[in-house]
Parts: sequence; C-alpha cells; structure tokens
Amino acid sequence: MYWKEMLSAIAKPDKNATRYELSTDFKYTGLQEYPRPQMQRKSYINLNGQWDYRVIDGKGQVACSGPIEVPFSPETKLSGTERHILLPEETLEYTKVFEIDKIKNNKHLLLHFGAVDQVAQVFLNGINLGIHEGGYTSFSFDITDYVVEGNNELKVKVRDYTDKVGYARGKQSLEPCGMWYSAQSGIWQTVWMEWVSDVYVTNMVITPDIDNDRVYIDLKVSEMKGQVRIIASNPDLIKDFNVENMRDDKLHVVVNLNEYKLWTPDEPQLYFITVEYGKDSFSTYFAMRHFGVEKDEKAIPRLTLNHKPLFMHGVLDQGYYPESLMTPPSDDAMIYDIEMIKNLGFNMIRKHCKVEPMRWYFHCDRLGMIVWQDIVNGGTKYDMNMICNIPTVVRPFGNTKDKNRLFLRFTGRNTEKSKEVWHKECKEMMEQLRSVPSLGQWCLFNEGWGQFDANDCLKYALKFDDTRPIDAASGWFHEGCGDVFSEHKYFEELKVKLGERPYVISEYGGFSLKVGNHVIRDAVYGYKKYSQQKDLQDAYNELMKKIKSLEIEGLAGAVFTQATDIEDEVNGLITYDRKVQKLY
Repeated sequence: MYWKEMLSAIAKPDKNATRYELSTDFKYTGLQEYPRPQMQRKSYINLNGQWDYRVIDGKGQVACSGPIEVPFSPETKLSGTERHILLPEETLEYTKVFEIDKIKNNKHLLLHFGAVDQVAQVFLNGINLGIHEGGYTSFSFDITDYVVEGNNELKVKVRDYTDKVGYARGKQSLEPCGMWYSAQSGIWQTVWMEWVSDVYVTNMVITPDIDNDRVYIDLKVSEMKGQVRIIASNPDLIKDFNVENMRDDKLHVVVNLNEYKLWTPDEPQLYFITVEYGKDSFSTYFAMRHFGVEKDEKAIPRLTLNHKPLFMHGVLDQGYYPESLMTPPSDDAMIYDIEMIKNLGFNMIRKHCKVEPMRWYFHCDRLGMIVWQDIVNGGTKYDMNMICNIPTVVRPFGNTKDKNRLFLRFTGRNTEKSKEVWHKECKEMMEQLRSVPSLGQWCLFNEGWGQFDANDCLKYALKFDDTRPIDAASGWFHEGCGDVFSEHKYFEELKVKLGERPYVISEYGGFSLKVGNHVIRDAVYGYKKYSQQKDLQDAYNELMKKIKSLEIEGLAGAVFTQATDIEDEVNGLITYDRKVQKLY
C-alpha cells in the first residue's frame, strides 16, 4: 500500500491557499438552445439573460444588489455580480420583467426552470405560484391565469442551506477545499416558457424493448380529450402502434417497429419521431438498446449492452467550470468534454454528484457515451473520518455489514425528515432522466455520503426504473444489494473479486499533476502526486494495462478519476480551464 499517499490524501487540506482567476475559452452565447431535447415544441421563449437580484441578510437588510446574468449563480464570474456567497440565513431574490404581446386563446403558457439551488418560491405579478425544493431537478408552473398582455413581473426567492438541512448538495461546501468545491446558489439552468394547446401532454416516458421489436411511450396528459399520432422521420420505421388508456391522465402507446439498428457507443443510432395529442405536437427521440446483467461464456457475471457483455470503462465527471461552476458556459463546452473523454478511448462517463442540463444527456446519446448516473448526495454534515478516511485506509470496515451499522450513524441522514428528502429527490431525478437512452446505470449512494437503508432505498428506486442496473452503494458500506458489487480503489493493488454480481471498480486513479498557472488555487489535492508530465503519463499507461488485464479476469467496469481538474483537485485528464491535456 502507498501509505505516504494515503496519509497525504486524508490530511486536512489548506483552506487558506491563494486563489487565482481562471476561465475556459468557451464563448458564452446566452444558452439559447432548446433545453429539453426529448420533448421539443415549436413554441419557445428563452428567459435567460439579464435579471435583477438582491440578497437579503438574516436581519432583513439588503446585503448586495444589481443586475445578474441568468442562469449563472451569483457566486460565479459569468453572473456579472459581486460574486456573493449566499449563506443559509440569507435570501436571494430575482426579478425579471418580460413582455407578452398577445394572450393566445385556447392555449396554456408554461413556465419552466431547469434547476434552482436549493429552495425556490416563484411569484408572477405578485401571485405566489408555488415552491420547489431540491437544487438539481426541473420544475414548471402553468401561468396562463396570471399572465397579462404587456409587461409581467417574475420574482424568484431562493434559500440555499447547503449542508444545514439535508437537501442534495453534491460536492458543494461553504468551506471549499480538497474534494469539496465552492458552493453556489440560485438559478443555474435555463429559464424558459412555451405555449401549449388547451389539451396537452404534460410528461412522457420512453422505454425501448429490443426483445419484442417495439418501443413503449407512456404519456401523461392534462385531459383525456385527444387522439394520439406517432410520426417517424423515417416513414419505414413504424409498423403500427396502439393506444391503451391506463387511467384518467395516462396513455400507454405500444409502437411496433420494422427493421432498426441497435444503439451502441460505436454506432449511436437515434430515431426521431413526432408525437401528436390532439392539437399538441412535439418532437422526441429514442434509441433501441438494453442495459443489463448477464453471465458470459465462462459464467462470469458481466454488465451487458443489448444482451452482450460490454466492458464499461469510464471517467468520473463532475461537470464544473472555473467561471461558472456547475453551469456549462455553452453547448460547445458540454460537447468538448464528452468528445475529449471519448477520444481517449473511454465509452462511459460516471456523472458524479450532479444532474446535468438535459442537453448534456442528449449529446451523450448522439455521440455514443454511456452514462452512469449518481443520485446526488445530500444530508447534513458528514463525519469524513468515520465514513471516508477510515474505510479508505482500513478496507474491512467498509465491507463488513455489522460495522456498517456503526459507520452509517455518521452519514448525515439520521432524521426521518432528511430521509423523506432523499426519497423525494431520488424520485424526481429518476423520473427526469428515465428516458435518456445513454443512461446505463444508476448509483444510489457514494462512499456513505447521506447513505441509509440501502436495501429499502433500492426497492424504492425500482418503483421508478427497473430497466437498467442499479449500484446501491459505490465504494464501501455495501449492504448486500444492488446489481453490481462496486468498490473504490485508490491505494490498494487492483484485483478482481468474482462473485454473484458483476464486479466494478467504480473509482480508481486520482493521479495529480499541477500545471503552471492553469489552477484556481495554490493547493494540490489527489491520491498520488506527480511533478512531471512524463512520470504521470507512464503511471497512467501502466494503470491502463492493468485494467485491460483485469477485464479478461472478470472486471465488468471501471471508472478513472477524473475528467478535469476542479479547484484543489488537480487529478484531471485535462486542466480546470480545459487548456492543457495532461494525459493521452
């Protein structure tokens, strides 16, 4: 074991390291692209751009105010603000005046938010539309009855408790250092509106069935008053379809297909269709593919794609940018990272502790990149010694069930309220991403962060998606459940542990190299540190050879840490500003 590296990694990071300005070269173009590719209507009103904001402190005083560029959080450079860090006792208020030139008869106007961190209360023309809790999922309001011709005033009041209440927070911290990054708050994904017909589809789930040459489309509708039509861009694709009424607001559509191509990372075939319900119409897409778990010819359990074993070799990707934190500065920025990872020979991304904008998943779908998606971690403050440092160094503590009962007391999910929050947020994340073709596996818990009752949580998650594998506990604190046995190995020799479930090394590597002035803080965090690029490259090459040999022995998947440097963590394939590629 690399005891020196282990002790260095778990040492307390420097919170007071010098900070520098850093940006990518991606040009911000307003994020005007349609934000929901799997349900795209012709009506589209983008509300990104300049809003007004103010921060109210705990005593009711205005701490700061001015213009802000939405959808960038006030803590970010691209927001154009004083980069105020919102504290748990403060309230962030947004105001946007938009104009409606004409109210459309027999139409509904829907207001959509991609994501607002963490609790958002929305008002239109002084009327309280409602509250959304949770900083990573989208939400909408029907504002038809409250909008007027001419100017309309939209207000959003935000509270962000970070780790004080129990909501999902990912890697955000009010004291960022080491593996924890700068906290952000408020609107961080696109805000937009659309006109829809009087009777319309409110939600949709698409499920491919390659075994029966069909695809299922479940439509939730505002009223049962319309007829369904499915029109493919390729007229030879659809053989026929039939519609079943499931209940008052849900239709089940079975679409039988003629010849089609299966989706794979090498040939990411997508099929585009138009769905019509009465006068409502939108475009969408799907892929014919199946993710599962099956045994190979040697009876070794493997992860499969389309019923064939596929070694899923990926990169941990957390989707941060120095000038905008979790908000990609542009569509090109999202595409760049995915293509960079694919060009290095990886076929999978583990989307770690974050839900991306829906366009990111669309790019994975069309470029051929499998996604392992984390349910974003949350809870109150973690005891990192008990749930992370000790299990890392003393592996048996993380893999012994009776020890788990002790360690899981320190995971930040000790109240019934915080457990209810996890269930609600898990449901919303799974429902939002359920139809993404490239999504090949869920991860419920990572290294015990916010973990509780993994077996029961797995049963709960299966209510919303039983069509792809689920990693119930990634790293350690395994509770004998889930579709894979998933470990993190940074300091131990990499080996295969064959059992009844596919064995995956869901994190490994973490090799760090600080590159000149391409850092945002004068600090270095990683699991094995290098000062020369050649030494880093040699170590990486040896690691890749080892992974290749383990694949033959039965390793089903592996995730290299990580895609990019992020603040103190300089263990990326490329630097935080995306200007230097460290590994090839």
